[in-house]
Amino acid sequence: MVFLPHVIHAKHEEDFRIHLTFNDGTEGSVDFESWLMGPVFEPLKDKLYFQKFFLDGGTVAWPNGADIAPETLYDAARAT
Repeated sequence: MVFLPHVIHAKHEEDFRIHLTFNDGTEGSVDFESWLMGPVFEPLKDKLYFQKFFLDGGTVAWPNGADIAPETLYDAARAT
């Protein structure tokens, strides 16, 4: 069986950094700033808008439809 990571808790820390907890207990603080490229991510460069994230489908998402794959977030969290 292949493990599929899901974000189960997310808390804003500062700037573009969110502390993530995954369904296997892995935790890490992830800086999203390097991913804020392209039209869908442009609104997220506003720090107040960035903080409007929520969990959807096992990952972090924003009201404009932007999200990052949970596998990508999991790898980034494990690297911290």
